[in-house]
Amino acid sequence: MGSAVESKKTLRIGVDVGGTNTDGVVLDPSRALEPDKGIIAWHKAPTTTNPSLGINDAITAMFRTASISPDQVASVTIGTTHFVNAVVERDAARLSKVAVLRLCGPFSKHAPPCVDWPDDMRELILGYYALLKGGLEVDGYLISDIDENEIREQCAVLREKGIKSIVVNGVFSPIDTVEQQEDRAAAIIRAEIPGCDVVCSREVANLGFLERENAAILNASILAFARKTIRSFQDPIKRLGLDCPVFITQNDGTILSGDMAAKLPIRTFSSGPTNSMRGAAFLVQNELDEAMMVVDIGGTTTDVGLLLANGFPRQQAAYSDLAGVRMNFSCPDVRSIGLGGGSIVRNGETLTVGPDSVGYKITEEALVFGGSVLTATDCTVLADSAVEIGNRELVKGALDDEGIAQFKAVVKHKIEKIIDTMKTSPEDIPVLLVGGGAVIAPNELKGASRVLKPKWSGVANAIGAAIARVSAVVDTVKSTESRSTKQILDEICQDAIERAVANGASRSTVKVVEMDTLPLPYIANKSRFTVRAAGNLDYSRTDFATLHFEEASKEAEVQMDEYEKSAQSAHKKTKADSKEDIDIDSYKPTVRNRVWYVNETDLSWIAIGCYILGTGGGGSPYSSMIRLRQMLRRGDVVRVVNPDDLPDNAAVATGGHAGSPTVGIEKLSGDEMTEAQQELYKICDSQPSHIISVEIGGGNGLQSMIIGASTNMDLPAVDGDWMGRAYPTKWQTTPVVFNERSPIWSPVAMTDGNGNVVVVPKATSDLQVERILRAALSQMGSGVGFADPPVSGLECRRWAVEHTISQSWRIGRAVAKARQSNRVDNVAETILAECGGPEAGKVLWKGKIVGVERTLRMGHIYGECIIEGADVVDDENGAKSQPVSGKEGSKQPQFQGRIKIPFKNENVAAIKISQSVVDGTTIETEDEVLGIVPDLITVIDAQNGEAIGTPEYRYGLLVIVLGITASERWTSERGIEIGGPKAFGMEHLTYKPLGKFVKPRSVIDEFDTSG
Repeated sequence: MGSAVESKKTLRIGVDVGGTNTDGVVLDPSRALEPDKGIIAWHKAPTTTNPSLGINDAITAMFRTASISPDQVASVTIGTTHFVNAVVERDAARLSKVAVLRLCGPFSKHAPPCVDWPDDMRELILGYYALLKGGLEVDGYLISDIDENEIREQCAVLREKGIKSIVVNGVFSPIDTVEQQEDRAAAIIRAEIPGCDVVCSREVANLGFLERENAAILNASILAFARKTIRSFQDPIKRLGLDCPVFITQNDGTILSGDMAAKLPIRTFSSGPTNSMRGAAFLVQNELDEAMMVVDIGGTTTDVGLLLANGFPRQQAAYSDLAGVRMNFSCPDVRSIGLGGGSIVRNGETLTVGPDSVGYKITEEALVFGGSVLTATDCTVLADSAVEIGNRELVKGALDDEGIAQFKAVVKHKIEKIIDTMKTSPEDIPVLLVGGGAVIAPNELKGASRVLKPKWSGVANAIGAAIARVSAVVDTVKSTESRSTKQILDEICQDAIERAVANGASRSTVKVVEMDTLPLPYIANKSRFTVRAAGNLDYSRTDFATLHFEEASKEAEVQMDEYEKSAQSAHKKTKADSKEDIDIDSYKPTVRNRVWYVNETDLSWIAIGCYILGTGGGGSPYSSMIRLRQMLRRGDVVRVVNPDDLPDNAAVATGGHAGSPTVGIEKLSGDEMTEAQQELYKICDSQPSHIISVEIGGGNGLQSMIIGASTNMDLPAVDGDWMGRAYPTKWQTTPVVFNERSPIWSPVAMTDGNGNVVVVPKATSDLQVERILRAALSQMGSGVGFADPPVSGLECRRWAVEHTISQSWRIGRAVAKARQSNRVDNVAETILAECGGPEAGKVLWKGKIVGVERTLRMGHIYGECIIEGADVVDDENGAKSQPVSGKEGSKQPQFQGRIKIPFKNENVAAIKISQSVVDGTTIETEDEVLGIVPDLITVIDAQNGEAIGTPEYRYGLLVIVLGITASERWTSERGIEIGGPKAFGMEHLTYKPLGKFVKPRSVIDEFDTSG
């Protein structure tokens, strides 16, 4: 095509296909600073059953009103909520049944697929699952090879059941660059079940077995519908003679090709809110340089999100939640309520607005359009003479003055409440109203410093699509033998930036937005690097290649029409679980006769607290929490007793997991813990009367309750542990600190859950026990269950760190309360209050993770995390918090510079660092030590107050670093020698306590009702 024609290609079309309306804009980015923001044409119309028709109508109408020629259009970008709506609405017509084939060997059986899903979602989507041979250890060694015949047998079952959407999820598949187990299994399935959809979990998300599987299942369930929908998006572009690429927007505001969106529709799930917020930022780009709350009111729902000062939405925490399903990739933090322009208004004893809506039928069913249903739009027309929608005469008398006042009060209250829910601090914040339904919202709102309704706000989502960014991903395996990880990362980052520019991004706007390094321990000196860079579309470019898609047949149109008929009949047959929020202040645990009977509420709080006390290690408690919750639901009784009540002659056993915390989030438990207990008592004379956790930190904090549950060993768990935190070795326990007899920890049994057992009947010292077990552990997948011999009740009372299950419960309760009252801004202080107050701990740092390095040695994960100072809770004021030269009183971040947190499974210290460049090499200098072992250095997610473990550290997370004073059991000279800096090879550092230890208060003492 000649250059004269190419030079005309300056216009960008953005289309947003919503559940109620299809919006379109034609944008000339070169005119973005003009009063009309470069918006040449816009269109809003009800969404059609077949999206193709609505897109066709929108573009045709815009071409006609603005006299636009197809050869002026450089790109069409489409955003859609179709896929996520199908999941949120539990629409059986759009969601396929999914089968899950796990390649896991004997592991993960206590947490089957969809175990943590809402019941109705699980029933709707999960059609079948099987646990098959396969999976890798963290070091790349096989748990077992896949069994091709076993997979073929399962395919026969799936053919019989008629399931054609299949997820393959292998243990440690994200590091499987050699065996390729998921790919090999997928090839067999495709050969056995022609025309099926197979989703390999490693293509969807990274380490985190359950969360990756959840995302893959949702992706598989929507695949067939996504293919039809995306074909229907592409049809009108061809029909209208547009010779330009068609993009789909994804969650982070960047573009996907139609082919990739059809393969990974889950990447588009949150694109609707992202587009609205990005479009909103575009509309007020010269008016606001601070964070704002964007309230997007559509026809059916109102979505609310926080737009940061940098123009991008605040993201959810390390784990995201969609329709009650937990996943491990980032999405915008958006909350929704059933309020929109089509919301049905009922004027009974009390006036109600929504949550049900007439949706896209508003132009047929609303009173102002000649229908018979009173909607929020009708009431707004009644209440405001300036609103010109439909025929005002048709709605006269529908509400009296009192009714109108009630309507306005209800809408105002609903919007104010959702805004307050999304705020992280009590300060007022600007509120930006966008969306076609924004007309129903008032001009003043409590909690808003100002309320803006900019011109074009009704099509902000289409504007966001039109201005979507361009990204590029580099996912590669490199050798670290001759170069440092940082050198390699710098090179890959540059490569990602160049690729983003090649994909059409403007070089000056491209930034690295995601970095991940995953060591491949089984291949010497090799790591998997994933880097993503993104930037604004370079509007001066005219050389975008036209993306060609396979020809769409008439079948697509027929299928979309059929979809509407079936969807209407299937609509809302299922509904989401509704969980009542408990009154945290009045809640009391069940304690009778000095025995605490743990329930699900207690368990959820204990799990949160355990991970915070885990100082980054101990393994994520999530899968253990799910397992114990399932046991409670089956009727298991879980008892906890106070160590003060132990008889002198009690026999207190110990059990739990040992190994790398990375293994804990990927290779979920089999029966290794209970097997270890069985093996130990084959050679141990005394039978236990009680059970205690080796460490309260992380997943091990729940193990005494799992082992002691009534269907396992039926033993009461002791409210305490041998660490008061998490430590990487068995030698770093309080019985060894007391040193009253040696060895404490033999005989000992250890099992890997895969048929391998190590028993040490006798050893010369506890350090030798650790060395023997560590050597075996590293050859057993760096994750095992172990059982230690009982100690007496008298010894337990002297040695244990007391009331740490109670402390976990209190910390978890504090986090839950902060979230329920929308005060996550002070969650760190709330946690510290439960650990003894300001005398016993402090906030050491707040900031953003900007670097992570990890390596595996002898079953331990070593590494360091770099955190750059920032006002994380008020990150929305980021633009204002930077120092402004020459201005007095300018707000600066409380935490400036960088710290590093070295870790060996657990965090060891928090150390301020400075960096300088000498002869082109970056030199790091250690400055002030902010906190160090045995004190607890714990990293929590600034978005929700929950702990982030060392395996979950990733670039870009906003975090708070807490320091909590260690138990006095650790502050003796011997305790500091065993659990202090010297034990971690940091002889050059000296332990200085953060504060004064305060003994945790017993839940049993406080709530016992027997007296």
